[in-house]
Amino acid sequence: MHISENNLIPDDFEVIDFNRRLKSWYLENHRPLPWRETKDPYKIWLSEVILQQTRVVQGLPYYERFIDQYPTVHDLAAADERDVLRLWQGLGYYSRARNMHFTARQVVNEYKGEFPETSEKLSKLKGLGQYTAAAIASFAFDEVVPAIDGNVYRVMSRIFGIQSDMLSSEGKKEFSRLARQTVSREDPATYNQAMIEFGALQCVPASPNCAVCIFNDRCFAFAHQMQGQLPVKIKKLTVKQRFMNYYVVRQGDRLAMQERRGRDIWTGLYDFYLIESKLFATTPDELTITDSIFRNLLTKGRLSEVPKLYSHILTHQRLQVRFWWLEIPETERIDLPPGLAFYDHEEVEALPKPILIDTFLREEDYL
Repeated sequence: MHISENNLIPDDFEVIDFNRRLKSWYLENHRPLPWRETKDPYKIWLSEVILQQTRVVQGLPYYERFIDQYPTVHDLAAADERDVLRLWQGLGYYSRARNMHFTARQVVNEYKGEFPETSEKLSKLKGLGQYTAAAIASFAFDEVVPAIDGNVYRVMSRIFGIQSDMLSSEGKKEFSRLARQTVSREDPATYNQAMIEFGALQCVPASPNCAVCIFNDRCFAFAHQMQGQLPVKIKKLTVKQRFMNYYVVRQGDRLAMQERRGRDIWTGLYDFYLIESKLFATTPDELTITDSIFRNLLTKGRLSEVPKLYSHILTHQRLQVRFWWLEIPETERIDLPPGLAFYDHEEVEALPKPILIDTFLREEDYL
């Protein structure tokens, strides 16, 4: 494809041809997904929140469960946050669920249950970034606005030869200029869906099958064998190492659990008495227990180590986790440290928990 020297923007004829090929490919190859069969902004918004940092195959069952449990934004707004987090369990990035619940209430209370119809107004809702706002505005309300996610960055950089860092401010401006030029004025919803789907199915991150690509006669990356170099993403991700040591206090079938507070990865979820250490601890003796109530609790029961060391990898964190069971006889009358409370088997099952905690309990045959 010939690109003008003016900010890599193709001419009008090339845009028309690009859109025609893209739409034809989409109509023939797209996956039939439920949120593509509706103009309901609530369902579209719900799908977009779930699919942030989640693959479609993993997100689809969650979408269906949420729609079944909360069919309207009013239903979601009226829900208890604990129930929302429990239904979300396993998807990770729990701030998405908390923001989603907050936004549902915001839409009901401030907008009378009606989603704003423009990307500018939608972007003012909690948890809605520029992409999500544009996606909802175009899919639900046919606003002529490009929705640029990671798939779209990849497609545009390879086909049109954008070699600027996609995470830099200048790079984002460059992509935005091109996207505004290429977005279909007649059918922006299909255009945006097609760009996203093309990146997800055809112009994939690694080893794309360029031989069957509809743009291989005019793709910059294919012509210059730069598929592996585009898009350019210079920023390096810093991964924090955390060492977490859990004491699982059990009395009969009851477990002592606590709701996590403050600004952390699992706010609103339930776990056990936790001591974080700077290095990996192999025995409880290596851990400093400052809580006098818990130190006294240790004298009341029998401590046993769980042999397995658990690793849990998040986007910005790598967790190394060890568990110890503390079995307290049912005849003992005990006090728990502040924040901890006993929950029976049925209550533990119902509590929203990090997937790591849920996995541990299932592997230990508690759940």
